[in-house]
Formats: sequence, structure tokens, C-alpha cells
Amino acid sequence: MSKRLLSGVKPSGRPHVGNYLGAMRQFVDLATTHESYVFIADYHALNTLQDPVALRSNILDLVLDYLAIGLDPTKVTLFKQSDVPEHTELCWIFNTITTMPYLMRAHAFKDAEAKNKDLNVGTFDYPMLMAADILLYSPDLIPVGADQKQHVEFARDTAEKFNRIYGDTFKLPEAYIPTDVATIPGTDGQKMSKSYGNTIPLFGTDEEIRKAGMGIITDSTGTTDPKDPDVCNVFALHKYFSTDTLIDLDARYRAGTIGYKESKEILVDNLIRFVTPLRERRASLAENMTTVKDILREGGIKARAVASVKMKAVRERVGVTV
Repeated sequence: MSKRLLSGVKPSGRPHVGNYLGAMRQFVDLATTHESYVFIADYHALNTLQDPVALRSNILDLVLDYLAIGLDPTKVTLFKQSDVPEHTELCWIFNTITTMPYLMRAHAFKDAEAKNKDLNVGTFDYPMLMAADILLYSPDLIPVGADQKQHVEFARDTAEKFNRIYGDTFKLPEAYIPTDVATIPGTDGQKMSKSYGNTIPLFGTDEEIRKAGMGIITDSTGTTDPKDPDVCNVFALHKYFSTDTLIDLDARYRAGTIGYKESKEILVDNLIRFVTPLRERRASLAENMTTVKDILREGGIKARAVASVKMKAVRERVGVTV
């Protein structure tokens, strides 16, 4: 029996190249060897997005994005968190065994608190809903970025505590962090993130991709001076999109026979070449939204069949089944 994989994606805007390299393509690749569940984390999105029109649009956009990059709904259960009410039910049960000091350790809470934000309860309780998201499906692997490893640790802690109190119920999941894409640099050298405004859009127009790519920050090394590819923000992306010429580019960097402008132009051309078929596939899928919605609905039915079995066992364990 193949191992089970699960991951959730928040519908908070259009994906960028970092999202694709760090997570999205992993789901496609791993679906060939794992029983895979990928959910749209729409309830998590409510913490920051209270616009129903925008949220509906974001949800459908995200489904289109995943189908466009090659996610196969016959191999992957793609569903919406809100279509499986067991997620929020289990979250409440986890709340009853979780202390406030423990939740105050969460990175998201501490970051928001440091910015003096008016925190809502959803932001504070985010780790418990995420623990429920994960543990309902007894997954073996959770693909996450290096900065999200704590979410899996919270899920493991919660599973261990529940098992200690009520008996063996939950499997302890493992974080899966591909070492070659642990952190994807943005145009300013920081981690590529919408919050930093340093992204290259995955389904952007040629003009958008060109503008972002040519805007990547580099140092002041002259065109004919030797350069270190290992510390160059442009070369860091060449590793993923210029694989056929990577050895030659590395040599030219070290020999001082390529300037940053030419390097960026090569990267941009390769990015556009990569994105174009994805963009075309997405446009074709968007012409039949009924099919897209059916995929999401059918995925919800499959996911709930799994979640309901686990939730039945949980209710029996805690004593609410009479």
C-alpha cells in the first residue's frame, strides 16, 4: 500500500514561481508514488480575507492553477476544506486539550503580535485547525516549506497528547521538505513571498514576467568581471529554469564573460518558455468551469468519506457517542 500525502493551500491570491517550485510541483510529482490529498484551505483564508466575492474567485482560481500545472484529479483527491465539516469539529476537540501558552509559541501568532495587529481568535487558533486538517487523513508525509515545519510539529504534538489522554488514535505525520527548494529567492534576494512584493507570477503575461525578471537585484560587479554564481539571485533561479545550459552559465559567470543583464535576459526567456504552455492549459480549463467545480465537489465527497471514519473513532474515544 502506497504512503499517503496531504497538503493544504490557502486561496490568498495568484501563485508565484516560488509557490510552484516549493510546493505545487511536488504534489504533481509525488502523486505518482503516493495516495494524495490536496485541499483548498478556505476556512484558513477567512482570517485575512472577509470578502465573499474575492474568496469564491480565489478558490476557483486556485483549482484552475493546480489543474493547469498537471495535477490529475484521478490520482489526487482535490477538495475544499469547508466541504468536510469534520475539520472544524476536530479542531474544537483539539482546543479542549490545548493550552493558551502552547499556542502562543506559534510563529504566525508571534509575528502578528510583534506587528501590533488586532489579532482575531482564528489567527491564534490557526495551528489547531491545521492539526485537524492533517490528522483527519492519517498522512505519512506533509510537503511544506522550511518555514512551515512548525505546523507539522504542532500536529504531531497534538496527536501525541490526544493519544496519551484517550488512547492510540492518530498517526504521527512527517514533514517533507525538499532540500533543493527549501527557500526560493525573490527578486530582492529574500524568500519569494507575496508579502514582500518580490515575486515572479507563475501565470503572468510575458510582460509581467519580463518586468519581474529584469528587476532582480544584483551586486555592482562589472560585466567583464568574474562573478560568484553561488551568491547570485539570478543564478539561483537559473538552477530551475536553465538546466540545459547551467554548466555553461556557471563557467561564464566565473570567467567574467557574462553580465547580469544578459543573465537576466536568458532567465526571462526560459521562464516565459516554461510558463507559456501552463498558461494556455489554464485558459482552456477556464472555458469549462462546470467541470472544474465537479472535480472539487467529487473530491469533497471522497475526502469526507475518509474524514468521517476517523471522526467517528474520535467521538467514541472522547465519550460523546452514547
